[in-house]
Amino acid sequence: MEHQLKTISREAIPEATAKADWYRLLNEPGEAESICRDVLAVDPGEQTALRLLGLAITDQFTGAASDRRAEAEATFQKLLDPYERLYYAGIVRERFAKAQLSAGRPPHTLIVLFEDALKWFEEAEKIRPAGNDEAILRWNRCVRILKNLAVPDREREHAHFEPADSPPL
Repeated sequence: MEHQLKTISREAIPEATAKADWYRLLNEPGEAESICRDVLAVDPGEQTALRLLGLAITDQFTGAASDRRAEAEATFQKLLDPYERLYYAGIVRERFAKAQLSAGRPPHTLIVLFEDALKWFEEAEKIRPAGNDEAILRWNRCVRILKNLAVPDREREHAHFEPADSPPL
Protein backbone atom coordinates (compact mmCIF):
# COMPACT_ATOMS: atom_id res chain seq x y z
CA MET A 1 0.00 0.00 0.00
CA GLU A 2 1.40 3.37 -1.01
CA HIS A 3 0.84 6.15 1.50
CA GLN A 4 0.14 9.67 0.28
CA LEU A 5 0.88 12.96 1.98
CA LYS A 6 -2.15 14.85 3.20
CA THR A 7 -2.67 18.56 2.69
CA ILE A 8 -3.22 20.90 5.61
CA SER A 9 -5.81 23.67 5.41
CA ARG A 10 -4.87 27.32 4.86
CA GLU A 11 -6.48 28.10 8.20
CA ALA A 12 -3.98 25.77 9.92
CA ILE A 13 -0.91 27.61 8.62
CA PRO A 14 -0.36 29.96 11.61
CA GLU A 15 -0.60 27.09 14.10
CA ALA A 16 1.57 24.85 11.93
CA THR A 17 4.35 27.44 11.68
CA ALA A 18 4.16 27.94 15.45
CA LYS A 19 4.59 24.17 15.86
CA ALA A 20 7.56 24.18 13.46
CA ASP A 21 9.20 26.89 15.54
CA TRP A 22 8.46 24.88 18.70
CA TYR A 23 10.07 21.76 17.25
CA ARG A 24 13.18 23.76 16.36
CA LEU A 25 13.37 24.92 19.97
CA LEU A 26 13.07 21.28 21.06
CA ASN A 27 16.07 20.48 18.83
CA GLU A 28 13.94 18.42 16.45
CA PRO A 29 14.75 20.09 13.13
CA GLY A 30 13.48 17.15 11.08
CA GLU A 31 10.00 17.61 12.55
CA ALA A 32 10.17 21.36 11.93
CA GLU A 33 11.30 20.78 8.34
CA SER A 34 8.40 18.39 7.67
CA ILE A 35 5.85 20.87 9.00
CA CYS A 36 7.33 23.70 6.94
CA ARG A 37 7.11 21.56 3.81
CA ASP A 38 3.42 20.92 4.59
CA VAL A 39 2.82 24.66 4.94
CA LEU A 40 4.74 25.45 1.74
CA ALA A 41 2.74 22.84 -0.18
CA VAL A 42 -0.33 25.00 0.52
CA ASP A 43 1.34 28.43 0.31
CA PRO A 44 4.76 28.31 -1.43
CA GLY A 45 5.52 31.93 -0.53
CA GLU A 46 4.69 31.74 3.19
CA GLN A 47 7.55 33.76 4.65
CA THR A 48 7.59 32.31 8.17
CA ALA A 49 7.64 28.76 6.80
CA LEU A 50 10.47 29.63 4.39
CA ARG A 51 12.49 31.18 7.21
CA LEU A 52 11.88 28.23 9.55
CA LEU A 53 12.59 25.70 6.79
CA GLY A 54 15.95 27.28 6.02
CA LEU A 55 16.83 27.35 9.71
CA ALA A 56 15.69 23.74 10.21
CA ILE A 57 17.94 22.67 7.35
CA THR A 58 20.92 24.52 8.85
CA ASP A 59 20.11 23.01 12.26
CA GLN A 60 20.90 19.66 10.64
CA PHE A 61 24.38 20.64 9.40
CA THR A 62 27.00 18.18 10.65
CA GLY A 63 30.03 19.20 8.64
CA ALA A 64 29.53 16.31 6.21
CA ALA A 65 29.38 16.51 2.44
CA SER A 66 25.68 15.70 2.72
CA ASP A 67 24.89 19.04 4.42
CA ARG A 68 22.24 20.76 2.33
CA ARG A 69 23.85 24.17 2.20
CA ALA A 70 22.64 24.96 -1.32
CA GLU A 71 19.08 24.04 -0.39
CA ALA A 72 19.17 26.29 2.68
CA GLU A 73 20.58 29.16 0.61
CA ALA A 74 17.93 28.71 -2.08
CA THR A 75 15.19 28.65 0.56
CA PHE A 76 16.35 31.91 2.13
CA GLN A 77 16.63 33.58 -1.30
CA LYS A 78 12.85 33.15 -1.63
CA LEU A 79 12.34 35.60 1.25
CA LEU A 80 10.85 38.88 0.04
CA ASP A 81 12.70 41.19 2.45
CA PRO A 82 16.15 42.14 1.10
CA TYR A 83 17.53 42.48 4.63
CA GLU A 84 16.39 38.96 5.52
CA ARG A 85 17.90 37.52 2.34
CA LEU A 86 21.29 39.01 3.25
CA TYR A 87 21.06 38.18 6.96
CA TYR A 88 20.06 34.56 6.43
CA ALA A 89 22.70 34.11 3.72
CA GLY A 90 25.18 35.00 6.47
CA ILE A 91 23.49 32.57 8.85
CA VAL A 92 23.87 29.71 6.37
CA ARG A 93 27.57 30.42 5.98
CA GLU A 94 28.16 30.86 9.71
CA ARG A 95 26.36 27.62 10.58
CA PHE A 96 28.14 25.76 7.78
CA ALA A 97 31.51 26.96 9.10
CA LYS A 98 30.58 26.02 12.69
CA ALA A 99 29.52 22.55 11.56
CA GLN A 100 32.83 22.13 9.74
CA LEU A 101 34.64 23.18 12.91
CA SER A 102 32.63 20.73 15.03
CA ALA A 103 33.40 17.97 12.53
CA GLY A 104 37.10 18.47 13.20
CA ARG A 105 38.16 20.31 10.07
CA PRO A 106 41.46 22.17 10.52
CA PRO A 107 40.57 25.58 11.97
CA HIS A 108 42.83 27.52 9.60
CA THR A 109 40.83 26.14 6.64
CA LEU A 110 37.62 27.61 8.03
CA ILE A 111 38.71 31.22 8.29
CA VAL A 112 37.53 31.95 4.74
CA LEU A 113 34.09 30.48 5.57
CA PHE A 114 33.65 32.72 8.59
CA GLU A 115 34.91 35.72 6.61
CA ASP A 116 32.30 34.96 3.94
CA ALA A 117 29.60 35.03 6.62
CA LEU A 118 30.97 38.39 7.81
CA LYS A 119 30.54 39.87 4.33
CA TRP A 120 26.86 38.95 4.30
CA PHE A 121 26.27 40.25 7.82
CA GLU A 122 28.00 43.51 6.92
CA GLU A 123 25.74 43.96 3.88
CA ALA A 124 22.66 43.14 5.97
CA GLU A 125 23.72 45.67 8.60
CA LYS A 126 23.70 48.42 5.98
CA ILE A 127 19.97 47.95 5.28
CA ARG A 128 18.76 46.66 8.64
CA PRO A 129 15.52 47.97 10.08
CA ALA A 130 15.87 50.52 12.85
CA GLY A 131 16.53 48.83 16.18
CA ASN A 132 17.41 45.49 14.58
CA ASP A 133 21.00 44.60 15.46
CA GLU A 134 20.85 40.88 14.63
CA ALA A 135 23.49 41.22 11.92
CA ILE A 136 25.82 43.00 14.33
CA LEU A 137 25.34 40.28 16.95
CA ARG A 138 26.16 37.56 14.38
CA TRP A 139 29.12 39.62 13.10
CA ASN A 140 30.51 39.86 16.63
CA ARG A 141 30.14 36.13 17.21
CA CYS A 142 32.00 35.32 14.00
CA VAL A 143 34.77 37.77 14.90
CA ARG A 144 35.14 36.12 18.31
CA ILE A 145 35.34 32.70 16.69
CA LEU A 146 37.95 33.97 14.22
CA LYS A 147 40.04 35.39 17.05
CA ASN A 148 39.88 32.06 18.85
CA LEU A 149 40.81 30.16 15.69
CA ALA A 150 43.86 32.34 15.07
CA VAL A 151 45.50 31.79 18.46
CA PRO A 152 45.47 27.98 18.54
CA ASP A 153 46.72 27.80 14.94
CA ARG A 154 49.81 29.86 15.74
CA GLU A 155 50.44 27.87 18.89
CA ARG A 156 50.07 24.61 16.96
CA GLU A 157 52.56 25.76 14.33
CA HIS A 158 55.16 26.55 16.98
CA ALA A 159 54.40 23.43 19.00
CA HIS A 160 55.09 21.18 16.02
CA PHE A 161 58.25 22.93 14.89
CA GLU A 162 61.48 21.40 16.07
CA PRO A 163 64.75 23.30 15.83
CA ALA A 164 66.21 20.37 13.91
CA ASP A 165 63.42 20.58 11.34
CA SER A 166 64.70 21.77 8.02
CA PRO A 167 63.92 21.17 4.41
CA PRO A 168 65.71 18.23 2.79
CA LEU A 169 68.98 19.13 1.15
